Amino acid sequence: MKHINGETNVKSLRFGSGSIKGIGKEIGKFVVITMEVPWKLVKNDIGGQPEGVIFIDTVDQDALNKLLLTIPDIDSVVGIGGGMAVDAAKYFSWKRNVRLISIPTIVSVDAFLTPAAGVRFKNKVIYVGNSSPDPLIIDYDIIRTAPKTLNIAGIGDLLSIHTASFDWQHAEKNTQSEFPYSPDAVLSGKKIINNLYNNIDEIKNVTNRGIDAIVEGYMHLNTICLPAEHFRIEEGSEHYLFYELEERLKRSFIHGHIVGLGIYCMSQLQDNQSDYIIEFMDQVGLDYQPQEMNIKKDDLVASLLNLKNYVIENSHLWFTIINTEEINNKWIEEITIRLNF
Repeated sequence: MKHINGETNVKSLRFGSGSIKGIGKEIGKFVVITMEVPWKLVKNDIGGQPEGVIFIDTVDQDALNKLLLTIPDIDSVVGIGGGMAVDAAKYFSWKRNVRLISIPTIVSVDAFLTPAAGVRFKNKVIYVGNSSPDPLIIDYDIIRTAPKTLNIAGIGDLLSIHTASFDWQHAEKNTQSEFPYSPDAVLSGKKIINNLYNNIDEIKNVTNRGIDAIVEGYMHLNTICLPAEHFRIEEGSEHYLFYELEERLKRSFIHGHIVGLGIYCMSQLQDNQSDYIIEFMDQVGLDYQPQEMNIKKDDLVASLLNLKNYVIENSHLWFTIINTEEINNKWIEEITIRLNF
């Protein structure tokens, strides 16, 4: 088991094929928070006998609070699966003040590495609590049971450093930065992207090293963002296009894919090495094309044209390139030529 230095929201870490085996015998009384498919993958390997297995189909806060009442006295909560199961496990761990063991079966989102639990309250996502995995278990064989495209999607929130950091610099130049600007944080963020670039083939093929590169990228991001108490270098205009599209179409997307579409569009609005980052996404196999997400051209055009109004109406959103640059039909036609609908 590796112990982690720095503020990464991970108390201890296990990497490797078969690394989940026997964990249930080490953690006292525990409940498992999971879904049916992930549970089938691991139930014969974790060892020990859980006090209960709770299958999650929502992270609505009221629903989670009702489930919380059914959980017996325990020492640990084990979250097994994707973002929803891990977020629910974090929520229960925080509410009960017990140990969290996090076993992601996919690395498509960074829920297994962020301290707060993403839950829904009145149909909106809010982030509450603070819970750190001890250990976080990255079992390569289990992660590779997920479709490649979903694991590759895990780089979306890391490549967004490219556009979000530009937005932070842009806000600083316009004296609109909501936080003290840090050139060192931006430089560290670029190092994360460079490391991913050096592992493009590994990530594309979901090798052990490719999985490591994604997980290490998120851990590095946490060492930058958690002490600063914001994720300004990683969230910007590329996410705001995603938020507008999600509200417009009233459905969710695979996070890394829709963020990739945002990077594609906003890097061009920023005139920010767009050829480089688009080629990167193409080479690594990130499915950011609208056709893959069933986004029609008319909907994307309408979303882009409304984007400035959207960020003005949602005044809590940080200042980005959207606040200053004109988005018109001519520009949209130019940038959408390379997109598939």
